[in-house]
Amino acid sequence: MIATMTWMARGAVVSACMLAIPLLTASLSVAQDADRTVAGGARPCAGDNGGITLPPGFCATVFADNIGHARQMVVAPNGVLYVNTWSGRYYRNDKPPAGGFLIALKDTTGNGRADVVVRFGPGTESGNAGGTGIALYNGALYAETNDRIVRYALPAEAVAPHDPPEVIVSGLPLTGDHPMHPFKIDAQGALYVDLGSATNSCQVANRMPNSPGIQPCTELETRAGIWRYDANRTGQRFSPAERFATGLRNGEGIVFDSAGRIFATVHGRDQLRENWQRFYTPEQGANEPAEELVQLEQGADYGWPYCYFDLAQRKLVLAPEYGGDGGKTVGLCATKRAPIAAFPAHWAPNDLLLYNARQFPTAYQGGAFIAFHGSWNRAPFPQGGYNVVFQPLADGKASGQFVVFADGFAGAIEEPGQAAHRPSGLALGPDGALYISDDQRGRIWRVTYSGPATAAIAAAPARSSRADNSAPQAATPPEGVHPKAGLQGCSLQLCCQLHLAQQPTRLPSASASTTAKSRVRPVRAATERTARARLRGPTSPAANGCGAMAAWLRSRTPSPLAYRSRASTGLPCRQWAEPSCLRPRFPPSPRMFGRSVIGAEVERWVFAKRMDGLDAAGACERAFEIGSAGHGSTAQEQSARGDRRVGA
Repeated sequence: MIATMTWMARGAVVSACMLAIPLLTASLSVAQDADRTVAGGARPCAGDNGGITLPPGFCATVFADNIGHARQMVVAPNGVLYVNTWSGRYYRNDKPPAGGFLIALKDTTGNGRADVVVRFGPGTESGNAGGTGIALYNGALYAETNDRIVRYALPAEAVAPHDPPEVIVSGLPLTGDHPMHPFKIDAQGALYVDLGSATNSCQVANRMPNSPGIQPCTELETRAGIWRYDANRTGQRFSPAERFATGLRNGEGIVFDSAGRIFATVHGRDQLRENWQRFYTPEQGANEPAEELVQLEQGADYGWPYCYFDLAQRKLVLAPEYGGDGGKTVGLCATKRAPIAAFPAHWAPNDLLLYNARQFPTAYQGGAFIAFHGSWNRAPFPQGGYNVVFQPLADGKASGQFVVFADGFAGAIEEPGQAAHRPSGLALGPDGALYISDDQRGRIWRVTYSGPATAAIAAAPARSSRADNSAPQAATPPEGVHPKAGLQGCSLQLCCQLHLAQQPTRLPSASASTTAKSRVRPVRAATERTARARLRGPTSPAANGCGAMAAWLRSRTPSPLAYRSRASTGLPCRQWAEPSCLRPRFPPSPRMFGRSVIGAEVERWVFAKRMDGLDAAGACERAFEIGSAGHGSTAQEQSARGDRRVGA
């Protein structure tokens, strides 16, 4: 009887314990949710979120500051954040911080701020200008630098690489309005790189009132699209053959979803009102055309420069340079690819990120964050952008209206020259934190969440900044206004590429050049006559920039041993190149432009650059970059070259 009672008592205790376990678990869960709710709703964030505003439950810390013009970023599985920084004419050729343009940052204390900051890669002392694109693939770091994408091996014991990089792709265009090369790499190693347009709308005179569009726009052969390369291969060279999609004026943000779809943000064109006042009101100039989020597909054409996406009508319409009449005519735009989402005009979408982590509320998972750099040409109406928005997505399509997720970056005044900060890049940490970069003063924010997982999508509190329209007539694009942007520096690139297009790998020295020339056969005269005739025509590549011209010439050089002598190259250079292309200064000697651009002076300079570690094509591209307007002063370049130019 006692034993039975003892067993029954023990059973009751066990039953009570078993019942208590789920109750305790439920209580803990409720308590945790309550704690998260308090943290997200009632308890303020430490500090002021680095000067920005966020929805309830989100907090930001300043992860890094004053690191240079921070562009795009990527975070490794070990928490190290890598950022690419840029310099040059987009930033009024100001002086970048000392050291390499690539930076590794890590928070080892857990306080949300990087305490390890390591610069690496080439700096200005080697003639480098930095870049925008950066990515991780197969345990290596890929980064854009000048005209190329390179690969660094990441050591296990350090945050930054210590070995020199390998060149994956070189010869990417550096001229015109959009010389940056953002890129992303998918799981299979396909490397997708954005090559923005050289011009605003492929006009005969770039950004000039009433200037018609070039027909056909041969700029599309080498610009305004997405190119695809293999991240596993070294030594690839840019050419028109690798174009994946076209008609994208500047597709800076690229991303892949879990289903394998590819998305990109696209900068819409500028200056509808300024250039075509008979068709557009000031309000239309400020509010059209839309910025776009598109799904990329191989071979697709998204319309630029022939079309733009009219935000008010929600459709592609014909551009005024190609017969458009203020948004009334659709024409050939009916056959172009429309975006999956559209955003206010001129906000400038610089990066794109799909949120696939679990730290943020469930409603954010699978949606897109977009960093908007901010407008310059909405005057006389308020400028816009300077924020990060969230766009809900489902099954590859927009599933709701976008909201402004982070705001207040500009500070008191939303205007390019006076904004405190301008969002430029986005990255996702392994813990689900969101990183936002600023290329105005080099700040990086780390955004975290501590509210309930069931919270709905919400907008950030309204900004306190104001628009500055005190001098609307002074508003200019960050790269400046260059009517010949499609032709900028073309003679330098053309002649240099003619000179080296199919030369032997080893370039002869100046002292040996005459002997070396006598040992290689010249290009056939027939080839020169054919090329000259092709390049003179009104619809030739020469009529719309030199990228297509140089690519066409490279595709027709007859032999790997062919060599264009000074005499044979000088004549075509003088005849084919636009006179305005001869104005930019070139490292060897400004006096060269009255005679042949190709000769011992160029050869010796290119040879010197090759001795600095560039291959022949890279030396050519670097010579072209320096010679083009806006890529740094001659004095700076002379210092960077160590006075190795001819005549120094």
